[in-house]
Amino acid sequence: MQDILSLLNDYCASHSTLKDPLLDKIERQTHLSTTAPRMLSGQLQGSLLSMISKIKSPKYILEIGTFTGYSAICLAEGLTSDGKLITIEYDEEHSHLAKTFFDESQYKDKIELKTGDAKDIILKLDYLFDLVFIDADKEAYSQYFDMVINKCNKGTLILADNVLWSGKILDAKKDKKTQQLDDFNKKIANDPRVENVILPIRDGINLIRVV
Repeated sequence: MQDILSLLNDYCASHSTLKDPLLDKIERQTHLSTTAPRMLSGQLQGSLLSMISKIKSPKYILEIGTFTGYSAICLAEGLTSDGKLITIEYDEEHSHLAKTFFDESQYKDKIELKTGDAKDIILKLDYLFDLVFIDADKEAYSQYFDMVINKCNKGTLILADNVLWSGKILDAKKDKKTQQLDDFNKKIANDPRVENVILPIRDGINLIRVV
């Protein structure tokens, strides 16, 4: 079964549009320069992020968890002409690597990279966001959601990554991190301020719409 899922994922990726050649460079360099390259969004998820951003055409995007910049560039593809993406990364080495790629990107003037604790940085942001991507420390997903929900317009899309956690979300006895993700998914499903659907793409994306 796992082999079939892997083959289907490869098929979907190879038949999905992702045009920016810089993304290939980011993927190669991430595998060479980091100890956890699987944290990279990758082609299929990147295509989805790009498509959602283009459909939404956001003016302001917030990304919590930059890693090496792959997802930020995908998200930036849908920004309005006067739009801006704010991306937050805690790790200084990852932030430095992402900055080098942003400087090469056609979106370099639209991407603002902030390094530090997202919980401190978000409090100081004075924007109403149209699109939010949460992909940082999993234990803090509920806290991030609570911090950004009041900084969102009606109709804003919030995407939370890794919500299936390699299938561990189905375990009867969950470790602490998995339980916190499960609690987050339940919280979202029962929050009257939003509607959502969980997409089983890669490690799972919770697609949330502010109503």
